Amino acid sequence: MIDRLKKIQEKYLRIEDELAKATASDTLKNLSKERSRLTPVYTKADEYLKITKDCQDAKSLLESENDADMHAMLKSEIEEGEKKLEELAKELEIMLLPPDPNSGKSILVEIRAGTGGEESGLFCADLFRMYNKYADKKGIRTEIIDMSPTGIGGYKEIVFSLDDDRAYDLFKFESGTHRVQRIPETESGGRIHTSAVTVAILPEAEEKEVEIRESDLRIDVYRSSGAGGQHVNTTDSAVRITHIPTGIVVASQEERSQIKNRDKAMRVLRARIADQAAESAKQSADALKKAQVGSGDRSERIRTYNFPQGRCTDHRIGFTSHNLPSIMEGDLDELIDALVQEDRSKRLAEAKA
Repeated sequence: MIDRLKKIQEKYLRIEDELAKATASDTLKNLSKERSRLTPVYTKADEYLKITKDCQDAKSLLESENDADMHAMLKSEIEEGEKKLEELAKELEIMLLPPDPNSGKSILVEIRAGTGGEESGLFCADLFRMYNKYADKKGIRTEIIDMSPTGIGGYKEIVFSLDDDRAYDLFKFESGTHRVQRIPETESGGRIHTSAVTVAILPEAEEKEVEIRESDLRIDVYRSSGAGGQHVNTTDSAVRITHIPTGIVVASQEERSQIKNRDKAMRVLRARIADQAAESAKQSADALKKAQVGSGDRSERIRTYNFPQGRCTDHRIGFTSHNLPSIMEGDLDELIDALVQEDRSKRLAEAKA
């Protein structure tokens, strides 16, 4: 443990030194991100090493100390120090787990209506509102990439970005099928309907991470059918891009500019290609699946929102909250904290196995 913590200290100080000398914006960005990731570990490591040295010094003094009062004081200091070291060791054990390769990335979120017709589309809009409110509380900017309204306030699908280095870590457990049980406003008989919505969390991929050849793209432009006032149906600003090798199709029509819509669509395309590659790798890595909360499969039912009972249940960890109205208003901290803790516990168990 001691040697590992000293190496972390050395790495942190080396990054600080490189940051002071760096001039290129990409280099500064990458070094700053790495320093931010290491800062909490460095601080804990520094505390652990300092207390370790204090305990060693106190033990050395104890061997040569004859005064009874001083002997008792040194012994008490050692006991307190060793107790604190045990606590710090547990914290460091978690902090030193291998980081998720996507940690620190911004994300794209895709929400799609599933079974349940119009009610599913309405819940698609509810989930977007819930995530948007939660992101807003965290100070994370939401930007809509593309959406297909149903006409009654819902969405067939909506794609949006969350641009923040905390986004992936906060939202990574949201991929999967979200089930809703409630009485639709259009239901005159008061019967509870069950609908489903799928959510996909896609880490944003930089251009250098995913190579896309222009010759592999088919780009179509068409007139926007969404929001935009007088601009709608007047110019071919909407963009649809097909990646021929994979068959992935992406679109964006939210901007007035064709160039901006193309840029947005390319962000989605890069993220989906990277996600497809990651999914293929994950399927062959059974150990990785065991270390995760759920499989991350979009067909996996991860959560049920039961409106008549005011209950939200996450089936992966057995978490149940009876404060559904608050959750739908974006109060997700308790739920997400529970998912993070369960994930850490599983990864620790896996590391010790």
